[in-house]
Amino acid sequence: MLKKGCIIKRKIRQTAVQGGSSMGRLEGKVAIITGGNSGVGEQTAKRFAKEGAKVVITARRKEKLESVAADIEADGGTVLALQGDISVPGDGKRIVEAAAEHFGTLDILVNNAGITKDNLLMKMSEEEYDAVLDTNLKGTFNCIRFVARQMIKQRGGRIINMASVSGVLGNAGQANYSASKAGVIGLTKSVARELASRGVTVNAVAPGFVNTEMTEVLSDKVKEGATAQIPLGKFGEPEDIANAVAFLASDGAGYITGQVLNVDGGMAM
Repeated sequence: MLKKGCIIKRKIRQTAVQGGSSMGRLEGKVAIITGGNSGVGEQTAKRFAKEGAKVVITARRKEKLESVAADIEADGGTVLALQGDISVPGDGKRIVEAAAEHFGTLDILVNNAGITKDNLLMKMSEEEYDAVLDTNLKGTFNCIRFVARQMIKQRGGRIINMASVSGVLGNAGQANYSASKAGVIGLTKSVARELASRGVTVNAVAPGFVNTEMTEVLSDKVKEGATAQIPLGKFGEPEDIANAVAFLASDGAGYITGQVLNVDGGMAM
């Protein structure tokens, strides 16, 4: 983890989109995707690149970040990989500035980075609570306020924040995570009102149970119980969430702002 005030190590990879890649919905757009080294963030970055966007992926873990960047590059995409910790304001600022300097513009921000530190309320430490809020909510706030300045200058942009069904319904053993994601929903709606007149839309996606690193550690019994709560009867895949994010980032969602799109198999309907 990077400490406050340190220099972000930059790793730049860029290739022209190769022949055979048709014009996508995000052609020519520049998108920052936090937590882009695995799961939903990884699939969103790859989807955006296939849709024609130039993607900036960020994460704490350098090795996995470079691996995802290499995959995007090998598939003909354009990618800039920046290692950093969005819970540290200085890192968030440097990430945004480096991306804007490299590509000249910033059109889309996907606040996907998030962590869990699950525990029952009476056993949860203040450190566990703060760590989750710092990354999931404060990190989202940090990235929004730095990106918003650039988007306001451009008179337009798309911001998509990653909420969760836990932030909509609550979840036992996840007081910190649920609070952080409920906060993201409130932040989304407030910022949407502030930036609407500047041509910037702000929405959130609220995934349910998705097959990622966060859920693979669950026991079979817990997974069975979770599946029983899902009307569609199965966990989602990272691609399901990436599809929703790509839509909200596209011109087709230009008249949508301040909304929460539940992608949860029907849990929160």
